[in-house]
Amino acid sequence: MTDTVFALATPPGRGAIAVIRLSGPETRQALAALGVERPQPRTALLRDLAHDGVHIDQGLVLWFPGPASYTGEDCAELQLHGSRAVVEAAGRALLDLGLRLAEPGEFTRRAFENGRMDLAQAEAVADLIDAETEAQARQALGQLSGALSQVYAGFRADLLRALALIEAEIDFPDEEVPDNLARTAGPVLDGVITRLEAALADGRRGERVRQGYRIVLIGETNAGKSSLFNALVAREAAIVTPIAGTTRDVLDAELVIGGYAVTLSDTAGLRDSADPVEAEGVRRAEAADLRLWVRAPGDPAGAAADHARPGDLVVLNKADLGRADPVEGFETLTVSTEAGQGLSALHDWIAARLARDLSGADFPAVTHERHRRRLTEALEAVRAGRAVLDRAPEMAGDDLRRAIDALSRVTGGIGVEEILGEVFASFCIGK
Repeated sequence: MTDTVFALATPPGRGAIAVIRLSGPETRQALAALGVERPQPRTALLRDLAHDGVHIDQGLVLWFPGPASYTGEDCAELQLHGSRAVVEAAGRALLDLGLRLAEPGEFTRRAFENGRMDLAQAEAVADLIDAETEAQARQALGQLSGALSQVYAGFRADLLRALALIEAEIDFPDEEVPDNLARTAGPVLDGVITRLEAALADGRRGERVRQGYRIVLIGETNAGKSSLFNALVAREAAIVTPIAGTTRDVLDAELVIGGYAVTLSDTAGLRDSADPVEAEGVRRAEAADLRLWVRAPGDPAGAAADHARPGDLVVLNKADLGRADPVEGFETLTVSTEAGQGLSALHDWIAARLARDLSGADFPAVTHERHRRRLTEALEAVRAGRAVLDRAPEMAGDDLRRAIDALSRVTGGIGVEEILGEVFASFCIGK
């Protein structure tokens, strides 16, 4: 990454302002070629920009000399008028000057490579850009501030301390070191195991905040699931008819409830069937964070009972036609989508459930499956090391080194080249 790169940092298309970012060793020379001589660091300068005698635009120029910049390199921003013609003219000029277009996420990858942030913080940048709810933004900002990395660094520091005790006994048997020094690492490892277990036992809270909490409507055919789906998403997203089995596909809708992102799924009536569409509905029901078991007057317990779990909600629908039978052991709410009865109470119940499930765990939470895999590897290695510590400290040392390696890969301390492409490929151009 020795080239000087540029990219549009604002959405393409017509707008009031377009921001073009530059980063790399030739950034200052590029500014000079555009008519910006001796820029003052971190000071907005109004300048006429031109190249080869052709006027490009009048705009603001900001100069950020490295290493005190986002990427750690010399950087600049051109804040131009947001027309397609101006942006294209500026891009052509920069290409003529020998700069190249940045790859997706290249600015943030350069920041990582230059030590401006670790890999977990870099992932938080992408999460913050993609955040659509207050909870998602709050979680990403916490991770970007380094809170998650500090927790992992604490695990790693304790493991290094335990490893030092083990290796002191192994490497210096003839020196004046206490007997059974390695065994004193046991309480340290017990503490790490407890904390790793707690981090992994958070109900995937962080991932559910980031990706969205999944709610699935289940029930018999013609129980009114699609009507309830439409009522919750506040639009006619699903086709509703009096004919049983109208829903033949799985419908998803994204919405925000109580500040949290929710994916709501409407499924075909659950029943014993080899139909692949109905099988997909069953799969969604099993993977859901919450099931709303929709029942209409006269419905039997039916196949839906096989997919409901303790903690799910029974929604007695079509209250205008009579009362459906409640189900023992499940909390129940009564609604009528036709009359609009009980919908506000249902919305409030879901919001309270989201707050309970997603805000109850201590921050920072595990936010990516990649982190969860590495923490699981670390936990398994520490457990293995603890099991053999007293009788084979050499083997315990090897296990702890594996655990330290796994934790280092979360923040990008070592051995991350194979995952960098995967992480930064999801970024937008210009970030």
